Amino acid sequence: MKTLILVRHGKSSWDYSVNDKDRPLQERGINDGHLVSKKFTSQAVAIDAVFSSPANRALHTCMIFLRQLNFPFIKFQVTNALYDFSGESVLKFVKNLDNRFDTVMIFGHNEGFTNVANSLGNSYIDNVPTTGLVQLNFEVKDWKSVTKGSTKQTIFPKDLK
Repeated sequence: MKTLILVRHGKSSWDYSVNDKDRPLQERGINDGHLVSKKFTSQAVAIDAVFSSPANRALHTCMIFLRQLNFPFIKFQVTNALYDFSGESVLKFVKNLDNRFDTVMIFGHNEGFTNVANSLGNSYIDNVPTTGLVQLNFEVKDWKSVTKGSTKQTIFPKDLK
């Protein structure tokens, strides 16, 4: 079985005149990151690999999760393929994952993550909110075979407040 955990970056700030990739998290994004990561960590899901978009807001959200999960930073990678807003690049990335990884967590952006969650999961999600987590399970042994799986869970900040 393969498990994909999508986490959309936390709420970002538009208060700074910076490049899109450099936009930081708002305080709410930081707080929601701690809230969702704490809830997810309580489930003791074993993660094999973590990948993040290079955007500051996605990386910061990812770092919050890595610390909460006590995940070794050496097993974490940044990839430009996750700086994607349609989901096409994300889907290609997932299908090319190394098969020695059974459970992978990725950090990225919308609309891409909502599109991927809806095309690969069996529950319709109108919108994956900022810091929203979607866990998808697939009854396959090879990432290239990933098509329609099951939406195991969603953890959205509003549901934890």
